[in-house]
Amino acid sequence: MDIGGSDVTGIHRDAYRDLARFLGMEEEVPLCHRIQQLALPSEEILQRLEVDVYPLYPSPPDGWELEVKDAGTHLTFTDEWGVEWAMPKEEGLYYDMIGHPLSRVSGVAELTDWPWPDGANPGRFRGLRDQAENLAASGAAITMAPMYGGILESAFWLRGYENFYRDLIRDPILVETILDATLQFHLDFWRSALEEVGDLVDVAVEYDDLGWQSGLLVSAEMYRRYVKPRHKELFNFIKARSHAAVFLHTCGAVYELIPDFIETGVDILNPLQVSAAGMDDTRRLKQEFGDKLTFWGGGVDTQGVLPGGTPEEVKDEVKRRIADLAPGGGFVFSAVHNIQPDVPPENIMAMWEAWKEYGAYT
Repeated sequence: MDIGGSDVTGIHRDAYRDLARFLGMEEEVPLCHRIQQLALPSEEILQRLEVDVYPLYPSPPDGWELEVKDAGTHLTFTDEWGVEWAMPKEEGLYYDMIGHPLSRVSGVAELTDWPWPDGANPGRFRGLRDQAENLAASGAAITMAPMYGGILESAFWLRGYENFYRDLIRDPILVETILDATLQFHLDFWRSALEEVGDLVDVAVEYDDLGWQSGLLVSAEMYRRYVKPRHKELFNFIKARSHAAVFLHTCGAVYELIPDFIETGVDILNPLQVSAAGMDDTRRLKQEFGDKLTFWGGGVDTQGVLPGGTPEEVKDEVKRRIADLAPGGGFVFSAVHNIQPDVPPENIMAMWEAWKEYGAYT
């Protein structure tokens, strides 16, 4: 069971607050992820829900501090890459991008002296060993992630989506240069992180959303040209330095790319967005790829069933997904994605109760 074991298997602060109250606990809600407004669950909640996965979060780098500003109707901040984010002050649920630092760049020459963040900045790893040893004492599996987007996601964020989509066609040298920089950040991060705690981390979490509801965000050809070789380099780099399994998070309709993920060295695919095209038949996915991949997520649909279904509908969905994905092992139960703010606590507990009832191996 995973609730809160990463920033893609977490729970929004509002849903967490409602769940704690439902369970008779009045808790403050510290955040583990500002942009997504994800709660950092307390030990009491984790124990109550029998969660088996704990996250190890790096610290902010030296030389950069979070500065949240009041911009009238919104709260804003600029991250260490220079991407600007904003969230409404009234009833805001998440931060959204409003500024892209490379949006006005006209060619690769302008990036010669660009101040890319340092993935190996020592501030990220200060105290990390002590945290990892404390988590290891719990007996739970430990995950860790760089706490920023994947190599392709980050390129979109830096350049802006419209610009980067154009660049894929008209300026491949610029695309390659930006992707090389985002890849280098990840390589530098994992080199230092695994030197520090590689013997204690069980799962290395990486991200790159490649699909949307009905198709791929970039064509399979573009993925194989620009991203796949860099994924392979990154994932092999991690495996050469630790025993950690490589976890790739990508939402959407990515069925076409699953064989490519396996070729790059992915051990764990997260999630299975069962509401996306080609992803609903979890039995087929298990039959085709279950001998090569662990499926982490896909336990219940987070777009429709979990927020909008009855508790019985939630239980039926959980039962179906466990029946499809659990046989033979290689399935970690979690919802498709982070539990969103409109999910009632009754449905979260229905999900959990169904997992308890149907999720035991015999």
